[in-house]
Amino acid sequence: VFRKYYGEKIGIYFAWLGFYTEMLFLAAVVGLICFLYGLFTMDENMSSKEICDPAIGGEIIMCPLCDRDCEYWRLNTTCESSQYSHLFDNVATLFFAIFMGIWVTLFLEFWKRRQARLKYEWDLVDFEEEQQQLQLRPEYEAKCTQKKRNPITQEMEPYLPLTSQAVRFCISGATVLFWVSLIIASMIAVIVYRLAVYAAFASLMENTQTLQPISGLLTPQLATSVTASCLNFVMIMILNFFYERIAIWITDMEIPRTHMEYENRLTMKMFLFQFVNYYSSCFYVAFFKGKFVGYPGAYTYMFNRWRNEECDPAGCLIELTTQLTIVMAGKQIWGNIQEAIVPWICNWWGRRKARNNPENLYSRWEQDHDLQTFGALGLFYEYLEMVIQFGFITLFVASFPLAPLLALMNNILEIRVDSWKLTTQYRRPVAAKAHSIGVWQEILNGMAILSVVTNAFIVAFTSDMIPRLVYYYAYSENEDSPMSGYINNSLSVFQISDFPERNEPKVNSENFVICRYRDYRYPPDHEKKYLHTMQFWHILAAKLAFIIIMEHVVFIVKFFVAWMIPDVPADVKAKIKREKYLTQKILHEYELEKLKERLCQGDKRATEKEFIATEGRMELSRAM
Repeated sequence: VFRKYYGEKIGIYFAWLGFYTEMLFLAAVVGLICFLYGLFTMDENMSSKEICDPAIGGEIIMCPLCDRDCEYWRLNTTCESSQYSHLFDNVATLFFAIFMGIWVTLFLEFWKRRQARLKYEWDLVDFEEEQQQLQLRPEYEAKCTQKKRNPITQEMEPYLPLTSQAVRFCISGATVLFWVSLIIASMIAVIVYRLAVYAAFASLMENTQTLQPISGLLTPQLATSVTASCLNFVMIMILNFFYERIAIWITDMEIPRTHMEYENRLTMKMFLFQFVNYYSSCFYVAFFKGKFVGYPGAYTYMFNRWRNEECDPAGCLIELTTQLTIVMAGKQIWGNIQEAIVPWICNWWGRRKARNNPENLYSRWEQDHDLQTFGALGLFYEYLEMVIQFGFITLFVASFPLAPLLALMNNILEIRVDSWKLTTQYRRPVAAKAHSIGVWQEILNGMAILSVVTNAFIVAFTSDMIPRLVYYYAYSENEDSPMSGYINNSLSVFQISDFPERNEPKVNSENFVICRYRDYRYPPDHEKKYLHTMQFWHILAAKLAFIIIMEHVVFIVKFFVAWMIPDVPADVKAKIKREKYLTQKILHEYELEKLKERLCQGDKRATEKEFIATEGRMELSRAM
């Protein structure tokens, strides 16, 4: 229906969105099962049991979370957060990460087949988008005064000198680089906020009695992560607002030759910016936070002032889940508000002038003309929104199995909102042909490959799965309960008297002698005092081996599945060949009729040669 009314270009978008939503259903069901597995096995998790046990976690004194102002604290104060982290950090995480790597391949391959079928059904087999490359943009013709002969059409047409192109590309590249640097600077500002506020939260939650009922669930790490995620989301939206206008301006400045070239350049600029803008904070939490902390007495500092923040004793995965949930859900809610409410308000505001006018003075066609303009880039923003969402459910899905479910619910609403706004809030766009989703297909392929790498690193370095497996198989001393003692094994010992003045807490009311911290280092009475133990290197080697094995296994399966599934269905390929054969047959019969007419006129020798040539072409057509 959409294709008949709005044209193939909008029709292929809704076909892709509908197919994407259908495929999300499978991923959402599997993700929900993995989440329920974590929920039902929460009480069986030995790590959280030991943290919550007053005889184990209650007796472990942890080193202060910040310098000077923070006090020593007991490990069992993080009991609730360690239990909730098991929802996402369990063995199902590994299975779901591998499953999503294969799901992405199935989605892309089956979409190619659906796209090929639509291409045949919509009579676009012989439509080549290369034809559009011959259609110059009016802006290009107006701004380019110099002309040269087109080698294809052999006609004089305007062109942009190479020196002018080089200057414009340099300015464009510098502008994009500046804005990407601005994103990185804003992310560093959020990190500084994390480090500065982290100490305040740690001190506040330890010393304020009113926070005691929630302090077990809302740890300083989690409180910092939630507020920083909200702040980061606001900054993302602000930067997006300005960069969209900058990207259009610099693309106009480049003066692209054709409409296709214009869209491709704008797509790459916008996607690069959105990729860095939306995913940089998730990359920080996943791969950098808690990795360069140091140890008590030798902490590492950012700008030699703010001490790097540590992960929760239960791991950093729950904080990555928090970050992903806030940014992803916030973007989807804000996107639907922008798509549905903003056009409606603009149209309502524009119709105010007609409230007191009778119908004959404000006709239906005038009302339709006053609707919002969809614009040439309207579809571009729809694709961009969905591709960014695709990145959330693939790049970091190992940390949040419910991400496909959130995306599924959003897309069910998205299809209805998009169709509603196109039919009621916007003027009917000019119909255009398209037999594919264009450059977005290559972007999706690139993100599918990158997702395998990111999820392998998340499972290896962000979750606690590999350290637990190493302990289970190599360091456990209890055959009846192999994971008992893991928490004590994963915490190193620090002698409080070794604290330098900069780090030593002001108060030690209970006169503790030692404190524990999350790392694998030798104790203070060892000859290799505070150096990494052999277990640390075993875990690191296991992490690297896991990444290599998982990547190779998933890539082999991906490429095998892609090789097994043909891009064009067999019946569609046969129908296309059949149509070509019939076309050749009709031409052959037509040429035979002409040859017979010429034969009757007496040109026998030339006619025999043409007849033989025609028969040869017919045989070739049958063979093809």
